[in-house]
Formats: sequence, C-alpha cells, structure tokens
Amino acid sequence: MPSADFQPAWWLPGPHAQTLWSTLCRRRPRLALRREHLELPDGDFLDLDWSPGDRGPLTLILHGLEGSSDSHYARGLLAALVQCGWRGVVMHFRGCSGQHNRLARRYCAADTADIAYVARWLRQQEPNTPLAAVGYSLGGNALLKWLGEAGADLPLCAAAAVSVPFLLDATAQRLGQGFSQLYQLHLLRELKRNYRDKFHHRSDGPIPMAQLAELHDFYAFDDRITAPLHGFADARDYYARASCRPFLRQIAIPTLILHALDDPFMFPDVAPDAQELSASVRLELSRHGGHVGFVAGRWPWAAEYWLEQRIPAFLACHWSDPDADRARQPPPIANGILTPTVSFWPSAFHTPAHAPYPPFRRFPR
Repeated sequence: MPSADFQPAWWLPGPHAQTLWSTLCRRRPRLALRREHLELPDGDFLDLDWSPGDRGPLTLILHGLEGSSDSHYARGLLAALVQCGWRGVVMHFRGCSGQHNRLARRYCAADTADIAYVARWLRQQEPNTPLAAVGYSLGGNALLKWLGEAGADLPLCAAAAVSVPFLLDATAQRLGQGFSQLYQLHLLRELKRNYRDKFHHRSDGPIPMAQLAELHDFYAFDDRITAPLHGFADARDYYARASCRPFLRQIAIPTLILHALDDPFMFPDVAPDAQELSASVRLELSRHGGHVGFVAGRWPWAAEYWLEQRIPAFLACHWSDPDADRARQPPPIANGILTPTVSFWPSAFHTPAHAPYPPFRRFPR
C-alpha cells in the first residue's frame, strides 16, 4: 500500500496541532459563493454553494459533521479548484446551511441517497462536464459508502475522501478517550444546540429537551437521536450499517483516500487493509497529519495545505484519462513500513499558502 508524500510542518508537532491549526489560525480564502436551493422528492430541501465561474470541470464537495461551506477544508479546496480554472459546489447536508430542514430527520453518516440525488441532478444540468466528488470525515464516509453501493452506475469520473471514519463504532470509542474528548464535547454541543433550535416548537423530536443533558457522548446521542430519526434500531445498528469500510471492495471508479495514522478521531487500525480495497481505490497513508489537517511548510506564516495540492493533482489525471494516475503511483510500502516518497505531482497544481492566520476560531468541523 503506498504512503502519502506529505511532510508535516515541524512547527506543528503531534496530531492535535495538525488538527486544530486550520480551524484556530487559518484565514479562510474569500470567495463569492452562489447559493442554490434544491427541492427534494420527499418534500425537504438541500442548499448548494457554488464557487465563481460557469465553465470547467466540477467537483461536488461533502463536508464533515456539523460542517458547511465555511469549513476551512471546504473553503481551501474551493479556492484551489478556482485557481486551477475549475469549479466546486458544496452540498450542505440537511440542516447544515444555516436553515433548518423541514422533515424531522436531519443527516447522518449513511446519507447516500442525498449524495446520489445531487450528483445525478448535477449530471442532468451539465451532461458534458467532467464531474468528481470529494468528501471529508463524515462526508467522506457517506461518499465511499455510496460509491460501493452504486458500483459502476455513477455520474462521476473520480472521487476522493479525506480522514474517513471507516468504522463508526471505533470512532465513537476513540473520541471518548484522552484529549480527543474535547472534540467530542465541542461537536456534541453543536449537535445539541441544533436539536434544541429545531425541535423547540416541534412535537416530532425523538426525545424531550430535558433529556438532552443525559447525552454525554456520541454513542448516547446516536442511540437516542440519530438512530431513531434515520430508521436505525439503535446506535449499534446505525454504526454497523453506516460504516463505509465493508463497501470499499465494490468501488468501481478511480478513488483516492487520504488518511493519517495519528488521526485523533480514530484508532490507527480502522484503516482498511489492501485486500479490502477494489482495484479502483488508492489508499495513501501518512504517519502524521491529524484529522483533516495535513499542514506543511517551513514557517507558520508560510503554511502549505497539502490536501489542496494532492486532491487537485489527482483530479487532473482523471478529467481526461481515468487510467493516467496508475502510471504515476509511488512504490508500495516495504515490509509494512511507511517510507517518504517524492511527490509525483506537477507544481502547476500546487496552490500558494494563505497567510497570515492570527484570529482564534472554534474547534474543527
């Protein structure tokens, strides 16, 4: 299995520094996004945020838990795509665009139907435009699950996923340990706040407001709220059926997965083995990088965001020739050891850093 050519910034030691830097310190690229309101067949809606431009290859971007088009990774990739002369569109999962969705259900890691609907709608709108998809964290899990479910019946030419929680039960366990409990605390606070705001004047919530205080971890929240809202028996049923790892062998389009073994949201062994991947999937592992971090560069004021180099480089190979990337693969890991590799990707796809980054921001989304 190949290793990623990512070299972490020396001034961001450890997974938590890599994870928190972009959220706390990075100035998000400024883009004039255009919002489009998309009605769904079940009576609900989704909001799409488009980058500037009306021509060029298009990438559907899927955010993580409680994320949005304002998340640092979404803004960064949108800016990188625009710099390449391409376009991006962020699909907000239900209730994540700043406006509560109509139905009682919201979104979860198994929301493949909404991704499929939006991707096929985009293909109908632009039948001749190259279309790819990129998912981060929870959005990456849902994307990979959909790719495995659909097989070759897809409107995409390529896909990429970053920092994916391949096994949701193990991710819930990891976020209940050590420093990672702070990520859980922050995300649970956001989930509870959105639940209160949405169901304050509704009677179809799965639990009364007073019981929110009893939910101290992801397992409890998913067991009492996420699972019943989305048709699962309980949290264990949700985790088992929504995890993407069992679907990776069925993926039929060129797919890049980028993952750090020190990701503080999950244990290292959640990453799949080579025999669990289809021939279309390329999993690149890095010793370091944190959760949706992968920050490089010699100095804090000249930070480089490796994901915004690697993902466009991968997509560039598949806009015109789906097999082109296979000839440029780094050598596999020798004896199970991750060794540094030289980047095979042209500098034309390396985006400049966005600096400086002084203001304090909230925990990562």
